Amino acid sequence: MLKSLFQKQSKQNNDGIVPIDPNNMPAHVAIIMDGNGRWAKRRGLPRTMGHRAGADVLKKIVIAANDMGIKALTVYGFSTENWKRPEQEVSLLMSLIREYLLGNVRDMHEHNVRIRFIGFIGGLSDELQRIIKDAEDLTMNNTGLTLQLAINYGGRDEIVRAIKDIVADVQTGTIEPGAITEDAISNYLFTKEFSNVDLLIRPSGDYRISNFLLWQLAYAEFWFTDANWPDFTPQILEDAVRAFQQRERRFGGLKTEE
Repeated sequence: MLKSLFQKQSKQNNDGIVPIDPNNMPAHVAIIMDGNGRWAKRRGLPRTMGHRAGADVLKKIVIAANDMGIKALTVYGFSTENWKRPEQEVSLLMSLIREYLLGNVRDMHEHNVRIRFIGFIGGLSDELQRIIKDAEDLTMNNTGLTLQLAINYGGRDEIVRAIKDIVADVQTGTIEPGAITEDAISNYLFTKEFSNVDLLIRPSGDYRISNFLLWQLAYAEFWFTDANWPDFTPQILEDAVRAFQQRERRFGGLKTEE
């Protein structure tokens, strides 16, 4: 499927579309799945319908990202701040997470996708924790895309928890203060294996990161679209990747001189 994708892009060159370079893919893409409520409101629908539509889109994007050769995709499913929303909406979001996992994990497994969860999972219901563990266990040996679902996640909360763990390990002698480096701190974060984000995508026209992956986004490229998440398509993902490939990443250094 990946081969056919690039063949399709090559055929579109005459229309001015830049082909995707398979040798310059962002390894780790993060998406803030925003705009479900606005999508529903514009259609005169309850917000719940927007969240359901957004959940349906996620599966398509995961498969597309996997086919493109992206190594990790981290999506913002439910933040630590989302608990402030009306109880009915919070309950629906938890139900959608449950439904998504029960309905899609085996399909993701067949696509060789590995599923991980980041955030304070201990703050979720016992039932949802069991479903999460089952999903991680089932897909743990898969070698395709790693899907990291951020549930009950907050960037500041993640850093505070990491600091507490580091302090505890210093007190027990597990780590010396002099050994606390950037790499060491990254290993205390929820993300661990995939800490550095290459490309952040935010739909719905907002230009903020909303307490998402604060440490991991240090040198990420940002890409924004006015499309609400339920309208997000694999083609929009391709547009974001093309834009990423046109940028020169300097990581604080100077532009390469020709």
